[in-house]
This record gives sequence, structure tokens and C-alpha cells, in this order.
Amino acid sequence: MKVSIDEDKCIGCGTCSAMAGDFFKLENGKAKVIRQPTNAQEEEMIKNAVNFCPTGAIIISKEG
Repeated sequence: MKVSIDEDKCIGCGTCSAMAGDFFKLENGKAKVIRQPTNAQEEEMIKNAVNFCPTGAIIISKEG
């Protein structure tokens, strides 16, 4: 899994960083990915953040 942020959709609400602060932070009013998940438990945390993002700005894609 690879995670990214669509900055055009991000409103900087901070939901992702509140739910998965090991992976997201707010910088200049937008969410940034600070590290990628490395196991199934971390991927589940990311998926939960995706479900709660009000604008759908978190993008999950398959690696490789």
C-alpha cells in the first residue's frame, strides 16, 4: 500500500493526523504523509483515517 494526499481536496481539518499521527501531519494548512505503512496493522490505521476524511483527500494505491 502507498498513501498520498490530494492537496487540492485537503482542507487541513487534521482528522488524519488525529487518527493516525504516525503517518500524517499538518504543514502549511495541508496534510502531509510523513511515512508509509509497513504492516497490516498500520494499513488498517490508514484505512480508518481514509474513512473519516471529510473530503476524500487521502489516496491509497497499490505499490509496485
